[in-house]
Amino acid sequence: MKKTNTFVSKNYLFDEVSKLIESARSKIAYTINQEMVLLYWNIGKIIKENIIQSDRAEYGKQLIQTLSQQLTEKYGKGFSAQNLWYMVQFYETYPILQSVLGELEGLSWTHIITILPIKDPLKRQFYAVLCQKERWSTRTLQDRIKSMLYERTALSKLPEKTIELQLKELKEKDKMTPELVFRDPYVLDFLELSDSFTEKDLENAILQALEKFILELGRDFYFVARQKRITVDDIDYYIDLVFYHRKLKCFVLIDLKLDKFRAEYKGQMELYLRYIEKYETENDENPPIGIILCTEKSKEQVELLFLNNEQIKVSEYLTKLPSKEILAEKLHKAVLIAHSKIKSH
Repeated sequence: MKKTNTFVSKNYLFDEVSKLIESARSKIAYTINQEMVLLYWNIGKIIKENIIQSDRAEYGKQLIQTLSQQLTEKYGKGFSAQNLWYMVQFYETYPILQSVLGELEGLSWTHIITILPIKDPLKRQFYAVLCQKERWSTRTLQDRIKSMLYERTALSKLPEKTIELQLKELKEKDKMTPELVFRDPYVLDFLELSDSFTEKDLENAILQALEKFILELGRDFYFVARQKRITVDDIDYYIDLVFYHRKLKCFVLIDLKLDKFRAEYKGQMELYLRYIEKYETENDENPPIGIILCTEKSKEQVELLFLNNEQIKVSEYLTKLPSKEILAEKLHKAVLIAHSKIKSH
């Protein structure tokens, strides 16, 4: 009679037990983080309520300094005067506990204190939701805020109610929209290009720094091809870069230009889009989207050609990140123009 082998592979057993341990650790870490965030909110609430009882600003400083010394002596690190002030600011920014549990679920304390200085609630919510969905590290979150990601999205130029709705649907239904995905301008300072470069140089630099480029594009972009050849009427054309966006379920074609946007660039991109839609897009996928990356947008031409409202997006790119003041001014003007157009319609 043939005996059945009852021995289990050592590697299999190790892998299965490891999965259980990792899962438990992850749940424990999540629970500890949530409890810590709630603790800090409650500490901020108690301190704020005590400070309010006195009109003297010096009283608040003295109270927090004394409390910090007492807590540090008994519980160790984590209760510096600066951190206690963050807790007060945390409570002031989110005075309703339910909003803390809902809006900031899963964020660490370092993530939270990074977004606390943002005064605009919608902008703060944008970074909180994207941070959760794309699992940004604190460093990535800081970089995104520094490069003014929110202002560079089309979302920031929409009416407030639309912004609220799109962020709500992203958080609750994981629904990503083009307004959340595409940016203008794109910041490509990591390419380290010289002052004079060719389209080939730009393309090569992007491919050499592909991981950072995709990080700038945003999560869910997957690289498909470079210089993708398509043949129409026996004529070969080459699409600079082709990506696929998992959430939007469509191909994203990128055409790189070294100059200001020109009207003829639209026709070229339309040809690429129609070809990809006809020959490479599956029935359950959405039509492809094209991005024309230029050094300048030529805003009137873009407006007259009804671009950015269609499948074609025209965006500027910056190979060097300007000062925050210059970038802020540039983006502020773009937002004002967009809002004035919304009101006129």
